[in-house]
Amino acid sequence: MNCHPIEIENLFHSYGKRELYHSLSLTIPKGKVYALLGKNGVGKTSLIQILMGFMRPNGGECRVFGDPAHTIRPKTRERVGLLFERHLAYDFFTIEQAEKFTRSFYKNWKSDLYYGLVDKLGLPYSHRIANMSEGQRSQIVLGLILAQDPELLILDDYSMGLDAGYRRLFIDYLCENLKDGEHTVVITSHVIQDMQNFVDELVFMRKDKPALVTSLDTFMEEFTCYTIVFKNNEGDIRKRLSHMNSEIVVNTEWHKDYVQLFFYASSDIILKELQKLDLHDFSVQKSYMDIEDAFIGYTGRY
Repeated sequence: MNCHPIEIENLFHSYGKRELYHSLSLTIPKGKVYALLGKNGVGKTSLIQILMGFMRPNGGECRVFGDPAHTIRPKTRERVGLLFERHLAYDFFTIEQAEKFTRSFYKNWKSDLYYGLVDKLGLPYSHRIANMSEGQRSQIVLGLILAQDPELLILDDYSMGLDAGYRRLFIDYLCENLKDGEHTVVITSHVIQDMQNFVDELVFMRKDKPALVTSLDTFMEEFTCYTIVFKNNEGDIRKRLSHMNSEIVVNTEWHKDYVQLFFYASSDIILKELQKLDLHDFSVQKSYMDIEDAFIGYTGRY
């Protein structure tokens, strides 16, 4: 039976009184790139810990290729490549020694994926990892994970220690080798701009709302920001905005002379809501957002 790489049903978990998930359900099918997005503390890394069986949730079910997450069989775990929140490497190895040592553990090992990425560093294979920069060591670790040729690749904050050039190099390499419909990627990163041309689906996690699962294209098309300049009429604006439909206003950001309203709804619905406020005496305009603006608008600044 073919099972989805990841299936989550009615997941509940909390740390004491702090609830992370309440009835979280999510299916990640084969061949897609998913980004887990959210501010620090919303449970992105905890979710990966649960999926990998490092932690048991308070309730619900999580399955990886059909196996319950807390009892993943060794042959199933072989299908998963994991980078967990930081880069660890055996510093005493050379580039070549690291590859020879690691490949002995994986039957589907593809040396060309490792050396294809490592060669971009322009270093001899005899170069010792201890003598590399943090960014170069990160590339070694990422290359070792890619060479496993995992069906499911989970990258938790892969960008740690990578500058803009190395991040772009790695994302481009992923696109070239893994966006083939056969591999599934789950990725988290605090560098939202990297997601623009790579991910297919977004999973937004917030403490105060259910998780939002949407395609990147749909989100960028339907998530909208309107800016209202109020000058000396802040109190009047606050009173008017209190009557807005809270189901479509995702976030409100107050500034010194203006307020930004973030909506996740169709343009027709948004315009009808704005018309109800009778804002003819204020400056109202739709604001352009790139993916980082939209991320901050959805999750909030604080």
